[in-house]
Amino acid sequence: MVQTRVRATLGTIVFFFLAPGSTAGLVPWLITRWEGDVPAWAQLTGATVVVAGTLLVVAAFAQFALEGRGTPAPTAPTQELVVGGLYRWVRNPMYLGVSTAIAGQAVLFGSVGVGIWLAVFVLATTTFTLAYEEPTLRRTYGASYDAYAAAVPRWRPRLTPRRP
Repeated sequence: MVQTRVRATLGTIVFFFLAPGSTAGLVPWLITRWEGDVPAWAQLTGATVVVAGTLLVVAAFAQFALEGRGTPAPTAPTQELVVGGLYRWVRNPMYLGVSTAIAGQAVLFGSVGVGIWLAVFVLATTTFTLAYEEPTLRRTYGASYDAYAAAVPRWRPRLTPRRP
C-alpha cells in the first residue's frame, strides 16, 4: 500500500509537469515570453485568475495521489474512481483549472494568441473527454461511474458537494 501510494504520488508529480506544465506554462510562455503591455488592473486580474486556476489544478492532482492510488495519466490510471475533494463538485476540475490559468494569462499579458490557445485547449479537452476519457471510465468503473456522472456535472460545478 505504501509503495503504491509513493508510486502514485511520484507519477502524479511527473504528469503534473508534463501535462498542465506544458499546456498552461510552456505554450503560453512560447506565445508571450511572459511579456505584455496591459494596465495594472488587468495584470492584477490576470495574475489572480492564474493563481486561482493553478490552485484548482494542484488540489485536483493531489486528490489522485490521496484517493485514487494511481495517476491522472491515462497510461497509469487509478485503482479507485476519484470522487472526493473538488471532484465532489465537478467531474473535470483539472481541465477547468488549466483553462482558468490559461485565461488568466491571456488577460495578464493582453495576448490574443493565448486566447486562441485557450480555445484550442478547450476544444481538445472536450473532445478527449467525450471520445476517450468518459467511455474508458464507464468501462473501468461501471455502475459507480454512471452514478457519479449522473450526480456531478462535467464542466459546471454543483452548488453543493456530492455526498456519496
